[in-house]
Amino acid sequence: MKLRILGCSGGIGGNLRTTSLLLDHDVLIDAGTGVGDLSLAEMCVINHVFVTHSHLDHIACLPLLVDSVGFMRDQPLVIHATDETLTILKQHIFNWEIWPDFAEIPNLHQPLLRYERIVPGETMELGGRKITPLPVNHVVPSVGFQIDSGKASLVFSGDTTTCDALWEAINRIQNLKYLIVETAFSNAEKELAVISKHLCPTLLNDELGKLKLSPEIYIAHLKPGEAELTMQEIGECVQRFKPKMLQNGQIFEI
Repeated sequence: MKLRILGCSGGIGGNLRTTSLLLDHDVLIDAGTGVGDLSLAEMCVINHVFVTHSHLDHIACLPLLVDSVGFMRDQPLVIHATDETLTILKQHIFNWEIWPDFAEIPNLHQPLLRYERIVPGETMELGGRKITPLPVNHVVPSVGFQIDSGKASLVFSGDTTTCDALWEAINRIQNLKYLIVETAFSNAEKELAVISKHLCPTLLNDELGKLKLSPEIYIAHLKPGEAELTMQEIGECVQRFKPKMLQNGQIFEI
Protein backbone atom coordinates (compact mmCIF):
# COMPACT_ATOMS: atom_id res chain seq x y z
CA MET A 1 0.00 0.00 0.00
CA LYS A 2 1.38 3.38 -1.01
CA LEU A 3 0.43 6.90 0.05
CA ARG A 4 1.58 9.68 -2.26
CA ILE A 5 1.61 13.30 -1.08
CA LEU A 6 -0.02 15.47 -3.75
CA GLY A 7 -0.09 18.57 -1.55
CA CYS A 8 0.76 19.36 2.06
CA SER A 9 1.12 23.13 2.31
CA GLY A 10 -1.02 25.58 4.23
CA GLY A 11 -1.22 27.77 1.12
CA ILE A 12 -0.27 28.19 -2.52
CA GLY A 13 2.45 29.95 -4.51
CA GLY A 14 5.30 28.64 -6.64
CA ASN A 15 5.27 24.86 -6.32
CA LEU A 16 3.17 24.76 -3.16
CA ARG A 17 -0.02 22.71 -3.17
CA THR A 18 -2.68 22.40 -0.48
CA THR A 19 -3.65 19.20 1.27
CA SER A 20 -4.30 16.05 -0.72
CA LEU A 21 -2.98 12.50 -0.31
CA LEU A 22 -3.42 9.70 -2.87
CA LEU A 23 -3.75 6.20 -1.45
CA ASP A 24 -2.69 3.68 -4.08
CA HIS A 25 -4.44 4.85 -7.26
CA ASP A 26 -8.10 5.05 -6.26
CA VAL A 27 -8.52 6.82 -2.90
CA LEU A 28 -7.95 10.45 -2.00
CA ILE A 29 -7.55 11.78 1.50
CA ASP A 30 -8.74 15.39 1.06
CA ALA A 31 -8.85 17.14 -2.29
CA GLY A 32 -6.83 20.33 -2.07
CA THR A 33 -5.00 21.94 -4.98
CA GLY A 34 -2.52 19.06 -5.25
CA VAL A 35 -5.18 17.09 -7.11
CA GLY A 36 -4.75 19.46 -10.04
CA ASP A 37 -1.34 17.97 -10.84
CA LEU A 38 -2.86 14.57 -11.65
CA SER A 39 -3.54 13.57 -15.23
CA LEU A 40 -7.08 12.96 -16.44
CA ALA A 41 -6.30 9.25 -16.51
CA GLU A 42 -5.16 9.34 -12.89
CA MET A 43 -8.21 11.34 -11.80
CA CYS A 44 -10.55 9.06 -13.67
CA VAL A 45 -9.68 6.00 -11.54
CA ILE A 46 -10.23 7.75 -8.20
CA ASN A 47 -13.33 6.16 -6.69
CA HIS A 48 -13.31 7.48 -3.13
CA VAL A 49 -12.51 10.80 -1.42
CA PHE A 50 -12.23 10.88 2.37
CA VAL A 51 -12.61 14.46 3.59
CA THR A 52 -11.19 15.60 6.93
CA HIS A 53 -13.23 18.82 6.98
CA SER A 54 -14.85 21.45 4.80
CA HIS A 55 -12.20 24.19 4.66
CA LEU A 56 -11.28 25.31 1.16
CA ASP A 57 -7.64 24.22 1.23
CA HIS A 58 -8.85 20.64 1.76
CA ILE A 59 -11.70 20.57 -0.79
CA ALA A 60 -10.69 23.12 -3.47
CA CYS A 61 -10.34 20.55 -6.26
CA LEU A 62 -13.24 18.33 -5.26
CA PRO A 63 -15.86 20.14 -7.39
CA LEU A 64 -13.44 20.34 -10.32
CA LEU A 65 -12.49 16.66 -10.00
CA VAL A 66 -16.02 15.37 -10.41
CA ASP A 67 -16.73 17.90 -13.18
CA SER A 68 -13.57 16.94 -15.11
CA VAL A 69 -13.90 13.14 -15.09
CA GLY A 70 -17.42 12.35 -13.89
CA PHE A 71 -18.77 11.60 -17.34
CA MET A 72 -15.74 9.42 -18.15
CA ARG A 73 -16.60 7.04 -15.33
CA ASP A 74 -19.14 4.23 -15.03
CA GLN A 75 -19.77 4.73 -11.32
CA PRO A 76 -20.24 7.73 -9.03
CA LEU A 77 -17.38 9.28 -7.12
CA VAL A 78 -18.01 8.62 -3.43
CA ILE A 79 -17.34 11.35 -0.87
CA HIS A 80 -16.82 10.00 2.65
CA ALA A 81 -17.21 12.60 5.42
CA THR A 82 -18.97 13.24 8.70
CA ASP A 83 -22.60 14.28 8.71
CA GLU A 84 -21.58 17.86 9.50
CA THR A 85 -19.09 18.06 6.63
CA LEU A 86 -21.50 16.47 4.17
CA THR A 87 -24.13 19.03 5.12
CA ILE A 88 -21.69 21.88 4.50
CA LEU A 89 -20.67 20.48 1.11
CA LYS A 90 -24.29 20.07 0.05
CA GLN A 91 -25.42 23.48 1.28
CA HIS A 92 -22.42 25.61 0.31
CA ILE A 93 -20.59 23.89 -2.57
CA PHE A 94 -22.79 21.49 -4.54
CA ASN A 95 -25.80 23.78 -4.33
CA TRP A 96 -26.25 24.96 -7.95
CA GLU A 97 -25.00 28.42 -6.91
CA ILE A 98 -21.32 27.76 -6.26
CA TRP A 99 -21.24 24.51 -8.27
CA PRO A 100 -23.77 22.09 -9.79
CA ASP A 101 -25.20 19.35 -7.60
CA PHE A 102 -23.58 16.31 -9.16
CA ALA A 103 -25.59 14.07 -6.86
CA GLU A 104 -28.47 14.91 -9.27
CA ILE A 105 -26.52 14.82 -12.56
CA PRO A 106 -27.32 13.33 -15.00
CA ASN A 107 -30.21 12.13 -12.81
CA LEU A 108 -31.01 10.93 -9.29
CA HIS A 109 -30.76 7.28 -10.33
CA GLN A 110 -27.37 7.58 -12.03
CA PRO A 111 -25.51 10.43 -10.29
CA LEU A 112 -21.88 11.33 -10.81
CA LEU A 113 -21.44 11.92 -7.08
CA ARG A 114 -22.54 9.99 -4.00
CA TYR A 115 -22.18 10.77 -0.30
CA GLU A 116 -21.29 8.32 2.46
CA ARG A 117 -21.35 9.13 6.17
CA ILE A 118 -18.37 8.35 8.37
CA VAL A 119 -18.17 8.32 12.17
CA PRO A 120 -15.02 8.77 14.30
CA GLY A 121 -13.81 5.40 15.52
CA GLU A 122 -15.73 3.37 12.93
CA THR A 123 -13.40 1.62 10.47
CA MET A 124 -14.16 1.25 6.77
CA GLU A 125 -12.39 -1.42 4.70
CA LEU A 126 -11.62 -0.94 1.01
CA GLY A 127 -9.81 -3.83 -0.65
CA GLY A 128 -7.91 -4.80 2.47
CA ARG A 129 -7.14 -1.21 3.40
CA LYS A 130 -8.66 -0.09 6.68
CA ILE A 131 -9.46 3.61 7.06
CA THR A 132 -10.58 4.89 10.46
CA PRO A 133 -11.67 8.48 11.21
CA LEU A 134 -10.01 9.86 14.34
CA PRO A 135 -11.24 12.65 16.65
CA VAL A 136 -9.53 16.04 16.32
CA ASN A 137 -10.24 19.59 17.47
CA HIS A 138 -10.70 22.30 14.83
CA VAL A 139 -12.95 25.32 14.25
CA VAL A 140 -15.30 23.27 12.08
CA PRO A 141 -16.22 19.61 12.63
CA SER A 142 -13.16 17.63 11.56
CA VAL A 143 -11.48 14.25 11.70
CA GLY A 144 -8.05 12.81 11.12
CA PHE A 145 -7.51 9.39 9.57
CA GLN A 146 -5.69 6.16 10.40
CA ILE A 147 -4.72 4.18 7.29
CA ASP A 148 -3.92 0.56 8.14
CA SER A 149 -2.53 -2.03 5.74
CA GLY A 150 -2.40 -4.72 8.42
CA LYS A 151 1.39 -4.59 8.49
CA ALA A 152 1.62 -0.93 9.47
CA SER A 153 -0.45 2.19 10.00
CA LEU A 154 -0.10 5.84 9.08
CA VAL A 155 -2.01 8.58 10.91
CA PHE A 156 -2.85 11.90 9.27
CA SER A 157 -4.08 14.46 11.77
CA GLY A 158 -5.68 16.83 9.28
CA ASP A 159 -6.18 20.22 10.96
CA THR A 160 -6.24 20.23 14.74
CA THR A 161 -5.18 21.97 17.90
CA THR A 162 -4.76 20.35 21.31
CA CYS A 163 -6.90 17.21 21.53
CA ASP A 164 -6.49 14.53 24.18
CA ALA A 165 -8.94 12.22 22.40
CA LEU A 166 -6.71 12.15 19.31
CA TRP A 167 -3.66 11.03 21.25
CA GLU A 168 -5.64 8.45 23.20
CA ALA A 169 -6.74 6.97 19.86
CA ILE A 170 -3.22 7.12 18.39
CA ASN A 171 -1.68 5.41 21.42
CA ARG A 172 -3.91 2.40 20.80
CA ILE A 173 -2.41 1.85 17.32
CA GLN A 174 0.26 -0.76 17.98
CA ASN A 175 1.46 -0.93 14.36
CA LEU A 176 1.86 2.84 13.94
CA LYS A 177 4.77 3.56 11.61
CA TYR A 178 4.17 7.12 10.43
CA LEU A 179 2.48 10.17 11.93
CA ILE A 180 1.70 13.23 9.82
CA VAL A 181 0.70 16.11 12.05
CA GLU A 182 0.00 19.74 11.29
CA THR A 183 1.85 22.79 12.55
CA ALA A 184 0.32 25.75 10.78
CA PHE A 185 1.91 28.69 12.59
CA SER A 186 5.19 29.84 14.09
CA ASN A 187 5.51 30.53 17.80
CA ALA A 188 5.11 34.27 17.21
CA GLU A 189 1.60 33.48 15.98
CA LYS A 190 0.61 31.28 18.91
CA GLU A 191 -2.42 33.43 19.72
CA LEU A 192 -3.65 33.04 16.13
CA ALA A 193 -3.02 29.29 16.31
CA VAL A 194 -5.16 29.05 19.44
CA ILE A 195 -8.00 31.14 17.98
CA SER A 196 -8.03 29.23 14.67
CA LYS A 197 -7.49 25.86 16.39
CA HIS A 198 -4.19 24.96 14.79
CA LEU A 199 -0.79 24.10 16.27
CA CYS A 200 2.45 26.05 16.62
CA PRO A 201 5.77 24.51 17.69
CA THR A 202 5.26 24.94 21.45
CA LEU A 203 1.74 23.52 21.23
CA LEU A 204 3.04 20.66 19.07
CA ASN A 205 5.63 19.85 21.70
CA ASP A 206 2.92 19.71 24.36
CA GLU A 207 0.82 17.42 22.18
CA LEU A 208 3.69 15.08 21.35
CA GLY A 209 4.28 14.76 25.09
CA LYS A 210 1.07 12.70 25.10
CA LEU A 211 2.42 10.26 22.49
CA LYS A 212 3.51 6.91 23.95
CA LEU A 213 4.67 5.37 20.66
CA SER A 214 7.69 6.09 18.47
CA PRO A 215 6.60 6.60 14.86
CA GLU A 216 8.39 8.64 12.23
CA ILE A 217 6.85 12.12 12.44
CA TYR A 218 6.27 14.50 9.55
CA ILE A 219 4.99 18.08 9.70
CA ALA A 220 2.27 19.30 7.34
CA HIS A 221 0.26 22.47 6.73
CA LEU A 222 3.23 24.84 7.06
CA LYS A 223 2.37 28.35 5.89
CA PRO A 224 4.05 29.74 2.74
CA GLY A 225 7.09 31.83 3.66
CA GLU A 226 7.24 30.45 7.20
CA ALA A 227 8.15 26.80 6.66
CA GLU A 228 11.86 27.14 7.46
CA LEU A 229 11.25 29.26 10.58
CA THR A 230 8.54 26.96 11.87
CA MET A 231 10.65 23.84 11.29
CA GLN A 232 13.59 25.51 13.05
CA GLU A 233 11.37 26.25 16.04
CA ILE A 234 10.07 22.68 16.02
CA GLY A 235 13.66 21.43 16.09
CA GLU A 236 14.33 23.64 19.11
CA CYS A 237 11.09 22.82 20.94
CA VAL A 238 10.63 19.12 20.30
CA GLN A 239 13.42 17.27 22.05
CA ARG A 240 12.13 13.69 22.23
CA PHE A 241 11.33 13.35 18.53
CA LYS A 242 12.96 14.67 15.38
CA PRO A 243 10.04 15.62 13.12
CA LYS A 244 10.74 16.16 9.43
CA MET A 245 8.99 18.49 7.01
CA LEU A 246 6.52 16.66 4.80
CA GLN A 247 7.39 17.06 1.13
CA ASN A 248 5.16 17.26 -1.90
CA GLY A 249 5.63 14.09 -3.95
CA GLN A 250 6.79 12.04 -0.99
CA ILE A 251 5.67 8.40 -1.00
CA PHE A 252 5.02 6.29 2.09
CA GLU A 253 5.02 2.50 1.96
CA ILE A 254 2.59 1.21 4.54
